[in-house]
Amino acid sequence: MIVNKLSLLVGGEAGAGITRSGFLFAKTCLRGGLYVFGANDYQSLIRGGHNFYTVTVCDEQVYSQADTIDLLVALDKETILLHKNELVSGAGIIYDQDQITVTKKELERNDIKHYHVPLKNIVKELKGPAIMENTVALGAANALLDYDPEILNQVLLDTFKPKVAQLNIQAAKQGYNYAKQHYTQNFGYKLKKTNSTKNRIFVAGNEAIGLGALNAGCKFYAAYPMTPATSILHFLAPLDREYNMVVIQTESEIAAINMVAGASYAGVRSMTATSGGGFCLMTEALGMIGMTETSPVIVLVQRPGPSTGLPTYSAQGDLRFAIHASQGEFPRVVIAPGDVQEAFYNTIEAFNLAEKFQIPAIIISDKYLAESNGTVEVFEQNRIRIDRGELVDNYVGDEYMRHKFTENGISPRVLPGTKGVIVRTNADEHNELGYTTEDPVLAARMADKRFKKMDVLIKELEAYETVKVYGSEEADVLIIGWGSTKGPIREAMKLLAGQGIEVKFMQIVYLHPFPVDRIQNVLQSVKKAIVVENNKTSQLSSLIQEHLLRKVDHKILKYDGRPFNPEALSKSIKEVL
Repeated sequence: MIVNKLSLLVGGEAGAGITRSGFLFAKTCLRGGLYVFGANDYQSLIRGGHNFYTVTVCDEQVYSQADTIDLLVALDKETILLHKNELVSGAGIIYDQDQITVTKKELERNDIKHYHVPLKNIVKELKGPAIMENTVALGAANALLDYDPEILNQVLLDTFKPKVAQLNIQAAKQGYNYAKQHYTQNFGYKLKKTNSTKNRIFVAGNEAIGLGALNAGCKFYAAYPMTPATSILHFLAPLDREYNMVVIQTESEIAAINMVAGASYAGVRSMTATSGGGFCLMTEALGMIGMTETSPVIVLVQRPGPSTGLPTYSAQGDLRFAIHASQGEFPRVVIAPGDVQEAFYNTIEAFNLAEKFQIPAIIISDKYLAESNGTVEVFEQNRIRIDRGELVDNYVGDEYMRHKFTENGISPRVLPGTKGVIVRTNADEHNELGYTTEDPVLAARMADKRFKKMDVLIKELEAYETVKVYGSEEADVLIIGWGSTKGPIREAMKLLAGQGIEVKFMQIVYLHPFPVDRIQNVLQSVKKAIVVENNKTSQLSSLIQEHLLRKVDHKILKYDGRPFNPEALSKSIKEVL
């Protein structure tokens, strides 16, 4: 009997409540004190196609989905046929044989346990909607796992309105009772409530970014919906009045970036979010932001390209784009959180750095991080610090110069509307007062002024966790990654350690300015360096070569729109050792 270690997949067509049911199961496990990781996979369809949600459960921290499936909840036949080869020996399938017929020839497996549950008939008896079949299946899953049904009941009460919740509770109870009556002691996995008293939450990457923005004091959010960034807009919109902020769905990404530029100029902490195609449209305004030294936060949630690419899948192909986007040269900071906890705290850091150095801050994420849910302890309020930089409340002196030359390149900032002050700025090259100039000497001085801030920023970032290192200090093999590859890499490290193979992992969180010294120090301590990335050209490898004049020893790349799986990744690492 395997206790408190499980990989469950619920699958079906779009519109069948797949993500919601997977999330409900995950939350039920979380409420029992278990660690959970949830990842969804869906096609760019409103109805039909194949969607699935994987839930990985453990009594210790889990960082990504598993490669294999222990329990499959199949709401259609396609789910069984597509995932049959991922099932471990002895795995179970919950499905309705009155609706789904799978022959031995189709399954090609005789080591799988079949659990027929009359999902459709149970829902029909309850006079509920067809979508409630997934709740019946969750009840049956709870029974097979011998898990406390009252936890799921409470989750349903907290999720739905009372009348709907009660109907779902009845559905779950019927599924639970049916499985208990027909399949007693038949499954080799069990979930057991732990005695953990830690206060944990189950959060997606985009939600963590939204929470970070709220805690950073963001008061203006404008965005045009684009998968996989849209859920930030969905998360913030219902909270606008509670947090005294403005949330706007704009007519385009061009409108969104210009609105947050204007809000930032006016002194409001502002943010927008998009994916690669939308970021393309934002690049001209990004140049204006660089020229006018305003400080919005821009969230770039990557998906595979070029063009529309795979709109509902994940990639890391926009790293160089984020660092170099827009015409001309100007300073910026590019931050890549690797998990939901970092998504929260790095967002607050982005707002502080943007305002302090009067530059745009780009948070670069991807679909996998944005829409996967992770278990994290409640975010610590005492770690939150707000720094608005050179912001002057009451200006006294000569005529105010928005772009005044200073030793560090950072000009005193006064908000428009301050008594006796006119805040002038200009998207053309300008003088200290903000008036247009074409003087060659002054143009060069202004460019130098803006880039002086980079030297100060690099010094400032010495106090930040720009690079993180995990694993044994004695290990002489180094895995290097950024962003969402962190989770699969850390799970792969567990698997390798179980085989007596010690490696360490360097996560680069701040990608621009590139933390050269810290990376160099880590690289000097190892014999072999392996980069793991979700792109074709290994853009991180090129940054290492550019800044450190060193090639990495091996590259493990995946660019099919799907994240790395830990077991497959561990095998790839072993192959190059």
